[in-house]
Amino acid sequence: MASESQENVKGLKKVWGWVKGCFEKMVNVVTGFAKEAKKLGEEDPRRVVHSFKVGLAITLVSLFYYFDFSYEGFGVNAMWAVMTVVVVFEFSVGATLGKGVNRAIATLLGGALGVGAHRLASFTGEKIESAATTFIRFFPKLKARYDYGLLIFILTFSLISVSGYRDDEVLDMAHRRLSTILIGGSVTVFISIFICPIWAGEDLHKITAANIEKLATFLEGFGREYFRVENDKNQENKASLDEYKSVLNSKGSEDSLVNFAKWEPRHGKFRYRQPWDQYLKIGSLTRECAYKIDALNGYLKSDVQTPIEIRSKIQETCTKMSSECSVALRELAVGIKTMTCSLSADPHLLNAKTAAKKLKSLLKTNLWPETDLLEIVPAVTVVSLLIEIVSCTVKITDAVHELASLSKFKIPDPQMIKQISLDKTPRTPSLEASHNFNIIVE
Repeated sequence: MASESQENVKGLKKVWGWVKGCFEKMVNVVTGFAKEAKKLGEEDPRRVVHSFKVGLAITLVSLFYYFDFSYEGFGVNAMWAVMTVVVVFEFSVGATLGKGVNRAIATLLGGALGVGAHRLASFTGEKIESAATTFIRFFPKLKARYDYGLLIFILTFSLISVSGYRDDEVLDMAHRRLSTILIGGSVTVFISIFICPIWAGEDLHKITAANIEKLATFLEGFGREYFRVENDKNQENKASLDEYKSVLNSKGSEDSLVNFAKWEPRHGKFRYRQPWDQYLKIGSLTRECAYKIDALNGYLKSDVQTPIEIRSKIQETCTKMSSECSVALRELAVGIKTMTCSLSADPHLLNAKTAAKKLKSLLKTNLWPETDLLEIVPAVTVVSLLIEIVSCTVKITDAVHELASLSKFKIPDPQMIKQISLDKTPRTPSLEASHNFNIIVE
């Protein structure tokens, strides 16, 4: 009896341990999910607002399905309004407008051709329209902005044309579906624009300035780290030097934001025909500079470093180039952010070009006599990369000035520029923390 009771106790302990383990796992999953949700909300509170906006839109549109008077008018087709909200409502206004317009026009055209499919079939056959539309989706320009609309066109055309052979009320079916989609799309667009709107153009504008700022942050700290001007090579400085890496993979998000921004109406300081393509040009030049900085960073983190005796002879000019380019890029970033002409960036850019010319002339002289060639090559490569970065900075400056001209940026007061220049004379590495941008792209 004692042995049986002990076995029962052991069995109960095993069961209890299993139940306790499962409960702890469930608690960990729930708490982990809650922490992740809290983190996402803190990173960008607009995500929480967007969730409530989608819920509000679905609630309003669902009334057409639950109320008897609307259900009798639309029937089961009222569900198309709810589906439209779920499919069309995107994070930004531009993405929502793009999908909404594509869905409405595609449904109208697809329904119209579907109704007349039995007549068109005698000439081309109903499969020709779908096949032709599918082929059109491969055109790059159409795929970028109208791919969703072409897909909805094929779906609507197929549904209407197939049901046309079995149902005499094709016109009524097409009318109800188009009406419910227009209702759902209208509610979605109204809430997206007028309730805490999220503008893709504004996000693109900020992320462009932020990417230029990240390049400036690296160049500002490069001279200190490479030539070891200071002995405070802590982890915080190293982390700030790696911020530029996010710029390397920014093309996809920038392309999407430009596509969405073109759908958006005039808002804030952004005009109706804002030169969004110019932002793509600036982004491309910024990535070009970031790739050169990435190569430069490789020499900064190399296990085999150039002797300090060799680096000391190019320290002054290299530090001058990197610091002046950093200041110029930072001025451009601030100018984009405030939508003012960056007049104060040109003098720093001129100083960087002068330092580059001086360094080129120094390289033509015998800087390192009786020195092993293999020890000189890394230093010469660093110099070459810095000169290329100066050239990239010039291109970025020209592109930003062109954007300022096309967008009609404000011209700042000369006295204000002078005061800002005086305030920024004693620059410190900690200044990079004064310009922060929290951009989330979906």
